[in-house]
Amino acid sequence: MTVHYPAWCWVTFFVVVFLALFVDLGIANRRSHAPTRRETLIWSSVWISLALLFNVFVYWAVSHANGPEMGFFKAKEFLTGYLIELSLSVDNLFVFLLIFGYFKVPKKYQHRVLFWGIMGALAMRMLMIFTGAELVERFHWILYIFGAFLVWTGVKMFGNSDDGFNPEDSRLVSFITRFVRISKHYEGSQFTIIKDGKRTGTLLLLVLIVVELSDVMFAVDSIPAIFGITTDKFIVYTSNIFAILGLRTFFFLLADLADRFHLLKYGLAFILSFIGVKMLLPLVAVGLMKLHKGPADTGFYHWLQRYINHDFQQIMVNISLGVVLSALVISVVASLLLPKKESTDS
Repeated sequence: MTVHYPAWCWVTFFVVVFLALFVDLGIANRRSHAPTRRETLIWSSVWISLALLFNVFVYWAVSHANGPEMGFFKAKEFLTGYLIELSLSVDNLFVFLLIFGYFKVPKKYQHRVLFWGIMGALAMRMLMIFTGAELVERFHWILYIFGAFLVWTGVKMFGNSDDGFNPEDSRLVSFITRFVRISKHYEGSQFTIIKDGKRTGTLLLLVLIVVELSDVMFAVDSIPAIFGITTDKFIVYTSNIFAILGLRTFFFLLADLADRFHLLKYGLAFILSFIGVKMLLPLVAVGLMKLHKGPADTGFYHWLQRYINHDFQQIMVNISLGVVLSALVISVVASLLLPKKESTDS
């Protein structure tokens, strides 16, 4: 069943998001500074609580027009999507650590880069999600391409422990500086200055552009992943945005703990692979039905037909939510129980 979301649902979402960002940047973090551990813990709780409250809003809004059963189903879709996007965003944070370390960004300016990076991501994710949703509506077989891509990405993550963006080896930086005038210095928290009578970007602007482009690269993985849970545009976009809203805060929270969660990437790899396989299952079911040579009224054939007709959608969302939660908990607990061995190389 397709759920229609009235305009006030979208308005409520954007009001909540921009109000939260205004409080965050305009009031709580008006000055450029390195946040304390207490600040990051408080703001992490705020962003997670905000997402969970919006989850309640999704349940109420959908239940109001479509009944409580559909409301509960959409709330579970939102929660599953939020957890997937949040967990995949953690991998993004490790790349931000590399970028900030390579460019030696002063800690007090990092939160400014991350804030504007998130603002840019709000617009880019909307464009990518709605383009992807439109393609899925017109060409449903694209979901199978997404699924195969996620399986390939997950397997690749299992096999390569150091895969990711490396500013030192990247041609991205030289490509950007070919088109944008960039100075080699930081000028406080400014992104641009007037130099020799011309508007010139500071090194902080270069960092911001690299962060934005790295987010686009990560969106290529994360957006197909949530399409494996639902193709509902409202759920896909809102869960995605709530996941990246707290990235700036989570970055400072996890910056000192990055090495402690060294097994998390295997949990993320499993999640991507699982969702990819799940997206390919309808194609497998169609293939099995065509290969089936017995009578069409057998239990197995009937079960395949029901699966293709999405009769088990509620069950599949429950399974997805359970698998995502389990993979995250197991990988985090395993990281804490099996600390990363220190390198013996001198």
